[in-house]
Amino acid sequence: MVKKLQKNRDEGKSSSSSQLASTVKESAQQIWLAGLGAFSKAQEEGGKVFEALVKEGVTLQKRTQSVAEDKLTEATSRMASMATDLSSKASGQWDKLESIFEDRVSRALKKLGVPSGRDVDELMERIDELQRTVASLQGGAPARTGARKPAAKRPSAKAAARKRAPARKAAG
Repeated sequence: MVKKLQKNRDEGKSSSSSQLASTVKESAQQIWLAGLGAFSKAQEEGGKVFEALVKEGVTLQKRTQSVAEDKLTEATSRMASMATDLSSKASGQWDKLESIFEDRVSRALKKLGVPSGRDVDELMERIDELQRTVASLQGGAPARTGARKPAAKRPSAKAAARKRAPARKAAG
């Protein structure tokens, strides 16, 4: 188009105005036809582009859902881990509290003169040993029963002192 304008300008100035109008008209028509061609091409390609965009959107949605599910699984496992940790810490605290309570009760019972389970077991073993010794001295086999007799109550320290007090007076 520029070449045509330069050619027309060079040929003459009088006919140049009519030729200029003709050239402009011709250029405008070419621009119009190029626009129509572009519009037609866009219509043809528009459907394909739309379908490609839909496919890309579906792919992106699947990827997003996958990432979201992964994050949800990760968060769930973290929460489960934290709950397990808290449970074990709480259990440890209860065990510690139970141990402290048992120690204090044990000390209180010891102050009151109540024998411990271990003391009772040791006494039972000594009684069994003494029974075996007596049985062997008597020449018979040790007579042993399957059930143990309950331990007799120990007299309190005050009761033992009362029993000894009259015996001292009689001896003196």
